Amino acid sequence: MASSLSRAFRYLYDLTVRYALKFGVVGLIGYVIDVGIFNALRLGAAGDDHFFQGPIGAKIISVTVATLATWFGNRYWTFREHRRQNFLLELLEFGAIAVAGLGISLIPLYISHYMLGFDNLVADNISTNVIGLFFATAFRFLLYRYWVYGHHRSDGLAARTRREEEAAARATDEAAD
Repeated sequence: MASSLSRAFRYLYDLTVRYALKFGVVGLIGYVIDVGIFNALRLGAAGDDHFFQGPIGAKIISVTVATLATWFGNRYWTFREHRRQNFLLELLEFGAIAVAGLGISLIPLYISHYMLGFDNLVADNISTNVIGLFFATAFRFLLYRYWVYGHHRSDGLAARTRREEEAAARATDEAAD
């Protein structure tokens, strides 16, 4: 009984928990980049009175830079055994999900800032970097894990390794015959 429970726990860990922990570390780095750039732009680091100093423009820039950093981290660490040969397509899919995640994180920011009138830096940060981030992170993790870096990808590193092992086993079997 203990052995089967241990195997079940190990399977669950390998299936999701290991990825979620690594995703969390990469995401934390992306979060620091996102929040840092967002606040720098909102406080006028790139000048005053332009679209990118406003909450929506600042969030678009901060998420774009953070997305590139997290793509690199997820590609080469979190999901490294599932990274794909066609990295441009992988980046395009990763970016599409990031844009959708950005949309999810902008919804509470827009509601808070423009509809409810909470137009200060603290309210902007709570609405987008706490509430929006929670929903966007769950969305991103699921789609990165099961779509962009899913086991079903035929050009993923794991699939290529599996095909190479099968070819080697067939060659060994044929040589033995």
